[in-house]
Amino acid sequence: MPTQVRPSRSSQMVAWAVSGLFILGFFSSMVGAWTGPIMGVWFVGTQKPRRGFLWLVAFSFVPGLLFGWRKLPLTGPMPALQYLGGLLLAAVLGVLPLTFHRLVGARLPGFLATLPFPLAAISIPWLVLALHMGTAQGAGLHKFLICWFAAILVWFWNRESRATVFVFAACFILAAGYEVARHSISATLPPSVAAAFGISCLGAALLLGVWALFRPIQWRTWADRPETVSRLQSPFSGNPLHVEGEPGREALVSSSGERFPVRNGIPTFLRPEDLTGDNGKYNHLYETIGGFYDDTQRVFGAFRGLDLDSYFENYMSLLEVKPGDSVLETCVGTGLNFKYLPQGTKLSGLDLSPEMLTRCQNNLRRWQLEAELYLGNAECLPFADASFEVVFTAGGFNFFSDRAKAVREMIRVAKPGAHLMIEDETEEYVKSTYQKIPYTSSFYSDREQAVTVPVDLVPPEMEDIRVEMLKDGKFYAITFRKPAAG
Repeated sequence: MPTQVRPSRSSQMVAWAVSGLFILGFFSSMVGAWTGPIMGVWFVGTQKPRRGFLWLVAFSFVPGLLFGWRKLPLTGPMPALQYLGGLLLAAVLGVLPLTFHRLVGARLPGFLATLPFPLAAISIPWLVLALHMGTAQGAGLHKFLICWFAAILVWFWNRESRATVFVFAACFILAAGYEVARHSISATLPPSVAAAFGISCLGAALLLGVWALFRPIQWRTWADRPETVSRLQSPFSGNPLHVEGEPGREALVSSSGERFPVRNGIPTFLRPEDLTGDNGKYNHLYETIGGFYDDTQRVFGAFRGLDLDSYFENYMSLLEVKPGDSVLETCVGTGLNFKYLPQGTKLSGLDLSPEMLTRCQNNLRRWQLEAELYLGNAECLPFADASFEVVFTAGGFNFFSDRAKAVREMIRVAKPGAHLMIEDETEEYVKSTYQKIPYTSSFYSDREQAVTVPVDLVPPEMEDIRVEMLKDGKFYAITFRKPAAG
């Protein structure tokens, strides 16, 4: 029986204090000089590079235009265009270091991943000035430290380190002391030293960029997974699959000629019709929020003083997974539930959203876990009958296009005697949370039907059917067992 997860007042106080500093950064230039880069590094890391670049340019350009419109020349079209062009160029140059960090940092190991942003933040402006003005002026050391602290803090945050709060506090203590002494320190830096510092940062940034470019991400080939491939089948014809192609260009192919490409280590089992109806509607939502899905849960959990680890452990314990079990999660999302399963579990996850699966891959690397991931529809699973000891879905189930078919598929791929679970939000939570958030409200406010606990979708021949209400009735969990073979 799950236990009640109690809120922590101290966690709430810390969360509100930290958020207060970030809000203060919008009104205080001294605080904003430190909080702004932190927000920039975090945001660009949640987005695909091109989308993140465009959004950040817009975030920089539009406020600059709104607050500086009085400076817009009115003497003719050319001066006005030159002014707007200067604003846009400044926004682009300000965002380029963050984009460089997004492209390079993700491919670097360990703590080295924190260096691209501060190096680029110094070297890009230095290079532009050197080319435009023909002079080798350098930037102050304070800018490097600000950007490096931002990258370090986000690095700790992304690794879900409990030291993040202490690193955050240390950053701001150092920032306060450094801001007091900054002007005198900057004044003692000779121009030649500042120029040498800019050149050094440019060289280091180029070296890291070249190393990252030629440092390929190693994907485990599907030709090396014969046991896994042997339980795969076409979700449309039911024919078994085999691997064709070379590493990096693999595909899973059926005897009837169906071809399912493997992209970035993930086989693709989607058809255009899989992205229609509710599946298409909510897949668009998750493609948009996938990059910061995990972070929003952590932030909202902190504001409410909730220990998310305790909450996840609370409902995952209902599955009674044992080491060595083969486990499938349909609608796997970013893979958060995998952290709470015993070591030695054979993990598989399927999702409709490429963005969520990309985040899942990143999470698995950080957690040092291995899992087979698939891009596909939970209503047409690409697995043979009786493939897994445990099958579950947690989140997203409420808004499948065909929930009954998804349940039948879960039962089909489960072994006799397997344990199954369906976990998701209740109508109370959807109304109190999703319908009140500005962006997500457009997806949930025009629903034709209210969310109900779908225990009626579980066939009556299943055994040990139980319904648990979690988190003060805001979530439900239905568990049942597939009858053992007679």
